[in-house]
Amino acid sequence: MTTLVIGARGSVGRQVLDQLLALGEPVRASARDPRRADLPPGVPVVAADLDRPSTLAAALRGVRQVFVYATGAGMADFAAAARTAGVEHVVALSSGSVLLPYAHGNAIAEEHRAMEAALAASGVRWTPIRPLVLANNALTWSSSIHTEGVVRLLHPDAVTAPIHERDVAATAVAALTGVPATGLSDLLTGGELLSQRRQVELIGEAAGRRIRVEELSEARARREFARFGSPEAASIVQFLTAAARGGSPATGTARRVLGRPPLPFARWAADHAARFI
Repeated sequence: MTTLVIGARGSVGRQVLDQLLALGEPVRASARDPRRADLPPGVPVVAADLDRPSTLAAALRGVRQVFVYATGAGMADFAAAARTAGVEHVVALSSGSVLLPYAHGNAIAEEHRAMEAALAASGVRWTPIRPLVLANNALTWSSSIHTEGVVRLLHPDAVTAPIHERDVAATAVAALTGVPATGLSDLLTGGELLSQRRQVELIGEAAGRRIRVEELSEARARREFARFGSPEAASIVQFLTAAARGGSPATGTARRVLGRPPLPFARWAADHAARFI
């Protein structure tokens, strides 16, 4: 059963591809430009662009299931193309924010709800994977750590349970390979609640350097997030404010699905230490 991994160059998509390959599963990867895909030798790479629906039919030909991450109008076109191609199962990387009552109206949550609605309306069997806080979000701190040795944070003592992209991918692979598990689409988190301040400390320990934390006001945080190209600045502020009030839980979903504890944030920091030196 060939699985198409859309977004195989992304942090989660590449992990999905590598884990399927390790299991001996037949795979195909897509990239907007296959010549620049830089994927493992022997992996078939097809051109597919979710913003160009005309590219999808060829990419989906002969595919039984798909891993995909996409938001916006492209998902409706993808869902229609998957149905036409006879795809039997779609595993979609969504967001745990869709499960949070306080996130109704939040731009990030609503974008993912729209993506899920498009798949639900397609008639194709689908499984959403819903991580709440990706450990990879900490990579947005790398520039200021590298140049100034500082991280500027809104609510530095707000606690979240970041999850390693490897565990997000493993959850998706469980869905793709039919590993018996309940709650695949439940709120997915790491196993430990950590303040943002402690996450910075762990990154510093892994990178072998001292990192200073500066606290941001909400107004400055909105400006900072917007300056770095985030159109959802208000949404990020809302999530961090909720986390400061205890609204970002740690769940047992990863342990239940994977049959082991999720990887700790310290492991993520060690895996990515070179990005912070």
